[in-house]
Formats: sequence, C-alpha cells, structure tokens
Amino acid sequence: MSKRVAVVTGGIGGLGTEICKTLARAGRTVVATDLAAREDRIAEFRRDVEGLDIHFEPGNVGDYEACGALVRKLEAERGSVDILVNAAGITRDTTLRKMERTDWDAVLNINLDGVFNMCRHVVDGMTSRGFGRVVNISSVNGQTGQFGQTNYSAAKAGMHGFTMALAREVARKGVTVNSVSPGYCETAMVMAVPEEVRTKIVDGVPVGRLGKPSEIARTVEFLTHDDAGFITGANIPVNGGLFMSF
Repeated sequence: MSKRVAVVTGGIGGLGTEICKTLARAGRTVVATDLAAREDRIAEFRRDVEGLDIHFEPGNVGDYEACGALVRKLEAERGSVDILVNAAGITRDTTLRKMERTDWDAVLNINLDGVFNMCRHVVDGMTSRGFGRVVNISSVNGQTGQFGQTNYSAAKAGMHGFTMALAREVARKGVTVNSVSPGYCETAMVMAVPEEVRTKIVDGVPVGRLGKPSEIARTVEFLTHDDAGFITGANIPVNGGLFMSF
C-alpha cells in the first residue's frame, strides 16, 4: 500500500511543524500549507524538516476556490489526500467593546471558514475511497472562553459543532472527524507573553507546566492512525488539566 498523504494547514507554525514531523516519522507523506508571504519562516521550516518526507505548498485556507485548487494539485501530484489536519489559526485579541468588524471577520475566516473550505474539498474523495482522517485543532479557550477573545473563542467553539456534525455524516464511509483542544503550550506565541503573565498561566495549570508541541502532535498522530477508526466526533483536551469535563 502506498503511503498515506497528510495535509497540515498552518503547517509551518509552532504546533503545525511538530505535527508535520510526527506524522512523517509515522510513515506519512506530509504536505504543509501556509501563506507564501512568510518567506523567512518557510526557509526555517524547510531546514527544520530536512530529511523527512515533508513538503511545502503555498495556500490560503480563507479562500474557498484556492483550497479547491490546492487539493486538486496535491492529488494530481502526490495521490489521494487521506489525512487532513486543520491547524491554521490567527488571533486578533481585544475586548468586544473595542473589536472592529475586520478583527471578527479575519479570525472567523481563517479559524472556522478555513475548516469548511478544506473539508469541503477533501470529503468527497475520502468517502468514495472508504477512508479518511480529519483532525481539527481547536483550543481550550473554545471550551472556557477567554477575556479579549470573543472572536477566537467563537471560532474554536464552532469547530466542535462542525466536527460532531461532519463526523455523523461520514462515519459509515470509513472517515473519522475529531478535534483536539490544546491548552497553553511552549510555542513562540506563548513564549512571547511577558514572563509574569506566563507564570500566572502556569500557576493555573494542574500539572504545573506548559504543554509541549510534541504532546499535541502525538495526539494527532494517534487520531489519524489507520487503527483509530472507532473514535469519531470526539474532542480530545490536551491542556494539563486546565479545563476538565465529561
């Protein structure tokens, strides 16, 4: 059997890169997609994944037609897309009283519309072939809400509803759809937060530390495994106990 092809949106970000590497080490051909304008980061990403079966393809998840063109290109060049990890995301943090409509639209477009745009273009192929794995990277803040993040929290919470609904639609076709909700992890974004703020964050985490990107990536790899076909419509929290629920 040929290697499974996995597409990771936001693949050159902190979590995205680790997900790409973990999937590649598990025997997948991985394509990371992200905005082409990030030339310095793309060059760094290529160096970071050198020697692994990981490739970069520019793409904008907020553009429906561009997503369709991307999927068609990948399937023509590399074969069927069997695994999709929606990890692309942005923030535009501010309180609702100060939030501009552009701040709302930008976050919903990338963080939620992007999930629809990519899923819509891969789901037919997955169901027709009788196999597919979709993992949507959400956030603990989609479960708890967060001050200054009405846009981000709404988008991440919306991922959960999308995940459960699509999971029901494709379950009998061999396709699973799950979400992963990371807590605060050792990414560039979090490490850029002032130390005193990070200390308060860690104090609120029961395990007493930030998460590692590898811990998120391992969860994604598990959910995308061929043998993980009985887990669907689930949200897996990887947050160090920051938020616990049934």
